[in-house]
Formats: sequence, C-alpha cells, structure tokens
Amino acid sequence: MSATLSLPRADGTLETYRLTGTPITRPATVPTFNRIAYAAAHVVSDPLADLQPWGRPAIDWDATMAFRHHLWALGFKIAEAMDTSQRGMGLDWAGAQELIRRSLADARTVAGADLACGAGTDHLAPADTRSLDDVIRAYETQVGFVEQEGGRSIMMASRALAHIARSPDDYRKVYGHILRQTKDKVVLHWLGDMFDPQLKGYWGSEKFEDALDAVLSIIEENKAKVEGIKISLLDNAYEVALRNRLPEGVLCFTGDDFNYAELIEGDGQKYSHALLGIFDAVAPSASKALASLAADDVATFRSVIEPTVPLSRKIFEAPTQYYKAGIVFLAWLNGHQKNFTMPAGMQSARGVLHYADIFRLADKANVLDKPELATERMKAFLVMQGF
Repeated sequence: MSATLSLPRADGTLETYRLTGTPITRPATVPTFNRIAYAAAHVVSDPLADLQPWGRPAIDWDATMAFRHHLWALGFKIAEAMDTSQRGMGLDWAGAQELIRRSLADARTVAGADLACGAGTDHLAPADTRSLDDVIRAYETQVGFVEQEGGRSIMMASRALAHIARSPDDYRKVYGHILRQTKDKVVLHWLGDMFDPQLKGYWGSEKFEDALDAVLSIIEENKAKVEGIKISLLDNAYEVALRNRLPEGVLCFTGDDFNYAELIEGDGQKYSHALLGIFDAVAPSASKALASLAADDVATFRSVIEPTVPLSRKIFEAPTQYYKAGIVFLAWLNGHQKNFTMPAGMQSARGVLHYADIFRLADKANVLDKPELATERMKAFLVMQGF
C-alpha cells in the first residue's frame, strides 16, 4: 500500500496525497553516456558545528563527499564548487578551496571519476574592484589554485567583471589574458541574471545578439584553450543560436534547467552536452535516461527524463537564484543527508507551499528514491511549519 500524507494547498486547506511514484533502480555497473554530463553538486551543512551560518558556515565534509561518490557511481562527471554549492551565497572562497581540494583527492581514489572546478573572482567584492587588472588577478588566483591542485577549471562568470566592465572589449581583455595562461582547456560559463542579478549585461550588453557576438569572438580568438561553454539563460532558442555558431571542436553544455531534455536529445543535427544543477536532484533518472540515449533507445530516454522537467521548473522558478533550496530539500528527503539546513540559512528562501509542490512533483517524476523515508521526513517538516 502506498504512503499517504496531508499536504498544504495554496487556498490554505490540506489535501490527502497518496504517493504513486516508482523509484529508479540503480545500475549494477557505472553506465556510459554519449553526452558529456556534469552534475553541479551541492554542499551539506553541519548544523551541530555551524556557529556562524551567515559568515563562515560549517560543512559536513563526510556527507558532502559521499554525495559526490553517489554521482560518480551513476556515471556523472562533477562540476565542483559551482553556483549549486552556493558560491557567493554562503560558501566563500576559503570554503571552496577546501571543497575543491577534497573532491580532487577523492576523485583520485575512484576509477573513472572526473570533475572540473569552478574558478571565479568571488573573493573580490564588486564594490572593491577598481580596474580590470583587479579582476585578472582574482581569476589568476583561483585558476592557479585549481591547477596547482591538479584540476581543470570552469571559468565562472564574475560579478566583479560585470561591475567594472564598460564594453565587450573589457571582457575580451580579461578572458583572453586568463585563457592564454591556462594549462588545460577550460569551460566558460554564461550564467544569466535570473540566476544572479549582479551578472546583468554580461559580455558587455543586455541585448542577447550583441552578447552572443562578444562571447563568440572571445571563443574564436582562444578556441585552442576552450573545451566548451555552459549557457544558462533558460531559453532554448538562445542556446540553439549559440550552439549553431560555435567553432568546430568547441562544445555546448546546456545549463538550461527548463529545457534540458530536448536540448540534450538534439535536433537531429546538433545536440548539447550537459552541466546542470538539476542533475544533483534527479541523478538516478538522468543517469538511466542518458544511458538509454547512448543505447539509441530514445523512447526510454524521453519517458524517464521528461517527467523530471516539471519538477526542475518548479525548483528553478523565480527568484531562480534560490533553486539551491529545492536541490538540498530533495537530497534530505532521499536520505543523502541527516538535516535540511544550508549555508547562510538558505533553506528559508522558499516557502512551505513551494516545498509541498516539490514533493508532489518529485513523486510524479519517480525521483523519491526512498518513498517511506521521504514521507516521514515531509511529515516532520510540515509539523515544524505548523501543520
């Protein structure tokens, strides 16, 4: 008999909800994909040691690393220390350094494990940025650290650069300077202002067509050092426009948590690889779908991945930058961590109705891995909210 519980509705009433989902079976061996698939992974707070949650939050490193092993076992590469791990929204550069160091060390113990690490400028406050040289030095610090630790970099979008730059040429100067120095190829990162309002007008223009021209010129001038670019604008037409104009050998990584299913599948001529925060929350489903796509079983790919899209759209709804709360909520429901707390108390960024909708949609998408545990924890959460 399936589990039931009472869930709140927007009109203030409660409904009796009966779970109908079926958990995805874990693969017996690590699957192989025909798309490069990075899962941007979150960090787990340690509330028992968290004496300064808004300043220097404590991290449960054992649970954080265990989650990375969970993702590697499902065939994913990891995009480490990215926006999903609350860079600039709870996790500072010192914490990111420790996360990068630990993840790279753990990866060396797992056959086939791979990751790339976010390198940005978040230790440089935009208000303290006086010149492009300040931004360059900040990027050099973080890219240098990643390379020193033996890692590859994802060159994250920079709030400091968005603050100080006055034209596309300013972006060209900064990116060109860094890319000429990198040891390995890097992935660029185009994060829209719906994810971070401080990135408005990135690449030197608020007009997409002009920003597209600017970033393509940077890629063309440095294509020997660019593995690809992740684009997160939540508009599939924008991504396709970028994808169609990338130089040969430069990859497009979808960061579109609204339209990833169709973008990964492709249009018959071109497709996107993936670097997605939602893969953190729906990893077993995404793994099965990607393995099916690699086996030319498009029907199974669609049947497994498409139910996750409504869930993802709910998690990433406006204000989109608070999507991390839904990601961590599902990790807690699925037993990957003992608590539902986040650096900087970010779990408070969403309301109880949002979390109730996530529970419903997660069940419908078959991503509640342990339905009985999820139901028990959801009931406890609702009690804490006064239900």
